[in-house]
Amino acid sequence: MFEKFLNMFSKGQTLFALAFAITFIIALFFMYRKDAKVHKKTYKGVKWVLLGFILFILFLFLIKTVIKE
Repeated sequence: MFEKFLNMFSKGQTLFALAFAITFIIALFFMYRKDAKVHKKTYKGVKWVLLGFILFILFLFLIKTVIKE
């Protein structure tokens, strides 16, 4: 199964994709660390908004299951 997937790309293409992904992840990590203080100050109440969205979706799901029965 994986042979077909692995044979889709040449070794050079696979190596380039792997090197690109590793470099991109490292760059993301360092950029996040650089901006972490700014993020903590700017996005202070984001956790509550996320919790509100999750609770709202769960509420809609609960209503759907209650009405369906």
